[in-house]
Amino acid sequence: MFVAISSFEIQNGLEEEVKEAFRNRPKLVENFNGFIRLDVLNPSENPAEIWLLTYWTNEESFTTWHKTHLKGSHQGIPKGLKLVPHSFKIRYFNHITS
Repeated sequence: MFVAISSFEIQNGLEEEVKEAFRNRPKLVENFNGFIRLDVLNPSENPAEIWLLTYWTNEESFTTWHKTHLKGSHQGIPKGLKLVPHSFKIRYFNHITS
């Protein structure tokens, strides 16, 4: 299993709007080959920080989705959203065990 973890920090107070957008997202990724699940989290000590954990059967599935469907999956982003500069990060992991 392959896991991609991305994080970002909201700069302009739209935390609740972003969380609501994730709750009501179009769920396009769920039908993509190799996708297992998505978890959306935020640290208790920093509600403006959002973490996305996506689980895939393999890295190739994630890479294909990222290159072809990423833009469409962001269609529900709140208008006017601003991120803390340089806060977006993405890291890749190989799953060892549950």
